[in-house]
Parts: sequence; C-alpha cells; structure tokens
Amino acid sequence: MPVDFSGYWKMVSNENFEEYMKALDVNIAVRKIANLLKPDKDIIQKGDHMIIKTLSTFRNYIMEFDIGKEFEEDLTGLDDRKCMTTVSWDGDKLLCVQKGEKEGRGWTQWIEGNEMHLEIRACGTTCKQVFKKVQ
Repeated sequence: MPVDFSGYWKMVSNENFEEYMKALDVNIAVRKIANLLKPDKDIIQKGDHMIIKTLSTFRNYIMEFDIGKEFEEDLTGLDDRKCMTTVSWDGDKLLCVQKGEKEGRGWTQWIEGNEMHLEIRACGTTCKQVFKKVQ
C-alpha cells in the first residue's frame, strides 16, 4: 500500500523559492508577493486519485490527477504556462514530471514522521519546502 498523503498540511519552511520563481521567469511583483506567503496544502487521496489544493491568501491552486496517467496541467496563476504532467510512485515518494517550455521541471514529495517534504525543480534550480500535518 502506498503512502497516504491525505490531510491538511501547514508550511514550516520554504528554501530557495525566490530562485525557483526566477527560473520560471515569474515577474518581480508576483515573486515578491509569493515569497511572503506560507501556503497550506489540503490533500485528498483515494487510491491512485489525488487532489492537491495549495491554499494561500494571494491565490489558490488545485491539482487533480490519477497517478501514472499523463494530463495537461494548466499553471495559469502560477507562471501562466501549460505542460503535460505525469505523477508516479517512486517507492514511497511521489515523483512529478512536467513537460513543457522549461527544462527539468517537476517535483518530488514524501513524508517523514509528521512532516511532508516537497522539492520543486525547474531549469537546474531546486526549492525545498516542508509542511507539518495538522489534520
């Protein structure tokens, strides 16, 4: 049985986010606002179907997918791009590959104790985020 990511998670750290946004060519005004935020993650996992809600006072983003099936991801509101995305299991980790305009884009997510770790990547830049489970 794979890891269950279901729950409500609050961000506790966000390392190198500014550089990650620069790699995605996010404009400076949005970068300054986004860098101040500490978004929450609300995750619903039912078998291989997942809904990941990223919630903040600035903007919300909802990603819904089936693990192992490629889908078109609309990143309007984040960096205003679309890409073809596949999320798969890599042992106990979720591995996301986003094919599009930016090279090496994607993320890896895993749980250690009551913390969820998320590494997001683009163009050779990595941002590391940590969330604590609250529900």
